[in-house]
Amino acid sequence: MTSPDLPIPLDQFAELDNGLRLHYLDVGSGPVVVWLHGSGPGASGYSNFKGNYPAFVDAGFRNIVLDLPGFGRSDKPADAHYDLDFFVSNLDAFLNKIGVSKCTLLGNSLGGAIALGQALEHPESVEKLILMAPGGVEERETYFRMEGILRMVETFAKGPMGAEQMRHVMSLQVFDPALLDDATINERSAIAPLQPANLFTTMMVPNLTERLHEIAAPIFGFWGTDDKFNPHSGALKLIENARNARMILLNQCGHWVQVEHRDLFNRSCIDFLTKG
Repeated sequence: MTSPDLPIPLDQFAELDNGLRLHYLDVGSGPVVVWLHGSGPGASGYSNFKGNYPAFVDAGFRNIVLDLPGFGRSDKPADAHYDLDFFVSNLDAFLNKIGVSKCTLLGNSLGGAIALGQALEHPESVEKLILMAPGGVEERETYFRMEGILRMVETFAKGPMGAEQMRHVMSLQVFDPALLDDATINERSAIAPLQPANLFTTMMVPNLTERLHEIAAPIFGFWGTDDKFNPHSGALKLIENARNARMILLNQCGHWVQVEHRDLFNRSCIDFLTKG
């Protein structure tokens, strides 16, 4: 269980049939957009997307901002294997539990890989995909050569992360570290000590590139060319292998396009959702 004193909003919980309890924000009404955050110490749906989902509410969408298992206020089992199958099976169970039969999945990094996995395994549930530097299009060894991943793993392994250590890792997340306000750092550094070590040691995401052609749902994506966690060459893999995909590449942008280019991201996504 997580502390009620965490500096992120407390909204709703869904208890899955396997006993896992997942926390989520449920905001707005209309067609459903499910927000899937990225990995990393202290991550949560709110910290990833607090500058984005309110614009989608105003545009007439229901927003389900999920804390993935192992993150935010959701359960963090110390005996789980946090591989892609684990995340996809629990996402599908979550959607069934809250009665969402079809939605747009919007995912950043690990969340993007989970969105791709859901579209492959449960295509009937996915209307559209919005992806920001998604995982799942490289071999694991490629990710673990990236400067941001190396720093994240090294810092987390040294023990509990306070605000200083969190800022040290997060400074590589964005092109301009000035974008990292104290609130975001404090949100993540409050959650990180609650996360089990196996969350990152068992996190395995296969390379899905050769299966992208199976996805019928339209894909809209973003990638920063200064990404230090996930090489932006992945954008071409999506374009070249998916049936229906468009990508926006941005310079002066790291791994967090929805934070670094918030207004562009919000209006581009809403245009994609409302006009195709």
